[in-house]
Amino acid sequence: MKDISKDIAKKVRPLHDRVLIKESLESAEKKTSSGIIIPITVTEDKGSKSGEVVAVGPGRIEEGKRIEVAVKVGDKVLFQWGDKIKVDGDDYYMVRESEIIAIIK
Repeated sequence: MKDISKDIAKKVRPLHDRVLIKESLESAEKKTSSGIIIPITVTEDKGSKSGEVVAVGPGRIEEGKRIEVAVKVGDKVLFQWGDKIKVDGDDYYMVRESEIIAIIK
C-alpha cells in the first residue's frame, strides 16, 4: 500500500503552526445493509472531529524563537474545526495547532 502522507506532504506543506489532517472514515457517509445512505450531516457530531495528521508545519515563532508543533505525522487527533481543502479528490482539514484538542492513543 502506498504511503499517502508522503504524497500529500509533497503537494501541501503547512506553514507555521498549521497541521494537515485527513478526517477519519468514521466521519464519512455510512450505508446500511439494505442500501440506504446516511449522509454525514445526519450522523455528524457538531462538536469535534477525529483524523490522522498527514503533514505538520515547522511551528510558530514567538519572541524570535521557534515553538515546534506538539503533534507529528501519523498521530490520531481530535480537532474542533479547520479549513476543508481537496487534494487529488480527497478531503483534508488544515487546522491551527490550537484547534487540536487531544492526541488519541
